[in-house]
Amino acid sequence: MGKELEHLPEEEIRAILRAADEIIMRGGRALLSKILKGSKEKKLLELGLDDCPTYGFFHKHTIKEITEKIDWMIDYNFLEIEYSGKLPMIVFSERGWTIEADQMADELLQDWNEKLTSGELTPDMTYLKDRNREMIFLFIDKIGETQDKQYIPYLEAWAEIEYKKVIAKIQQAIKVLQENDFINEDVIKQRNNELSEALEGEEPHDLSIKCIYCGNRFTFTIGEQQFYKKKRFVLPRRCKKCRDEERYGYIDM
Repeated sequence: MGKELEHLPEEEIRAILRAADEIIMRGGRALLSKILKGSKEKKLLELGLDDCPTYGFFHKHTIKEITEKIDWMIDYNFLEIEYSGKLPMIVFSERGWTIEADQMADELLQDWNEKLTSGELTPDMTYLKDRNREMIFLFIDKIGETQDKQYIPYLEAWAEIEYKKVIAKIQQAIKVLQENDFINEDVIKQRNNELSEALEGEEPHDLSIKCIYCGNRFTFTIGEQQFYKKKRFVLPRRCKKCRDEERYGYIDM
């Protein structure tokens, strides 16, 4: 990957995750790099990826530099690679999704604020249907936490087109706003702590694996992990000695 990058700033982590959200299990590192570069490639424009809020975020960087940042995100467990057939696709790690779900909930809240400011009384809420349930529930929680009654008409309009579980969550938020219910600050604090922890990333490290045959532990280095990921190999379950003995017929299978 060239020289090792320092820890990316939060703004860059969030920008890369936001762009990745547009192509989860639909594209890989190359496409993600082009979105962040602001590529005018025909396929990218046809897919509407230039509408991504972080399209062109790294327009001053080379594709190589952007790809190195994406690889850093993978190494530090913000993003992962899964394969669709032989094609490597970008997906969120649990850590990355914690950050992106919060970011998307804030983006939706900002969207509502802009609609309200412009005087839009009855917006079409169908764009919220069939979105990730975890993120939608977080969005609704954030609405309730504002303690601002101006959101109630939007919530009521949204409830008219949603599924039962989401409707129940919306109705709960409406009740909170109508009755000025107590906001659990501990819940908010815990969520913010989890978000801060997620943003730290997980520095790559060697793994200690217990051999399923001899029971001894062996080290699976960072370099080996990266090689295995690239080749789509599963993690080794045997130490090198036992693998060699099996290969040369010394172990009775």
